[in-house]
Amino acid sequence: MAAGKLYIVATPVGNLEDITLRALRILREVDVIAAEDTRHSLKLLNNYGIAKPLISYWSEKEKVKAEAILDRLKTGLSVALISDAGTPGISDPGSVLIRRAIEEKIDIIPIPGPSAHTAALCVSGLPTEEFTFLGFLPSKSGQRQRRLYELKHELRTLIFYEAPHRLLQTLSDINEILGDRRVALSKEISKIHEEILRGTLAEVRAALQTRMIAGEYVIIVEGFHKQEVGLDEALFEVLALIKKGLGRKEAVRTVAEMYGVSKKELYDKSLSR
Repeated sequence: MAAGKLYIVATPVGNLEDITLRALRILREVDVIAAEDTRHSLKLLNNYGIAKPLISYWSEKEKVKAEAILDRLKTGLSVALISDAGTPGISDPGSVLIRRAIEEKIDIIPIPGPSAHTAALCVSGLPTEEFTFLGFLPSKSGQRQRRLYELKHELRTLIFYEAPHRLLQTLSDINEILGDRRVALSKEISKIHEEILRGTLAEVRAALQTRMIAGEYVIIVEGFHKQEVGLDEALFEVLALIKKGLGRKEAVRTVAEMYGVSKKELYDKSLSR
């Protein structure tokens, strides 16, 4: 018996009208729907009159649930995987099942649709030619700051997701480590309380003081801009990277490439500190 097909179906990040016609057809045609949270997904399915057997597929049980879904696929059943919002596997459960399906040579068909980070990026006003999506930064302060130091010289536009209870601290860390760059903060994309704040990090943080911080946020930050600096300023950056745990040679190479200074001179100078 031929294995069934696995459909990776993007669903709305807020407004239920954002689902595609193809996604609706697939959800009506498959034998089983695997949902991150069946209670949440029923709101969407009931809205469009779709009644199918549901399997709960949530992050803490991904490995176990992936095998249960694979068993159904191997019997010839077709399965649609959906998350609570957006595209499965993108900062949502799904990657474990997708990797296992690839290993089992099961056909995987993407059904594209809504994505919070691309929606936020397109209205940010920041460069869209190249960007890097980081998902959620570490929740622990020290780990989050170390990750931001790694991204300090990233030239591409940076995209993060963040929870409301960590938003102010994360913006503060970004400001402290990356500098007061331009930022676009999107809240509750496509929902009733959708809002976009644009400006420098300091301006956006100040604006948040008069607003309720609730809902889901996407943070878009402009990338690093190369600038002419002296050897002493470059040395300061090298010492900061070494303090964060980077090896001396790697720190010198990174800073020298970013600022266009001599690696040998910078390395020699760093040895005297």
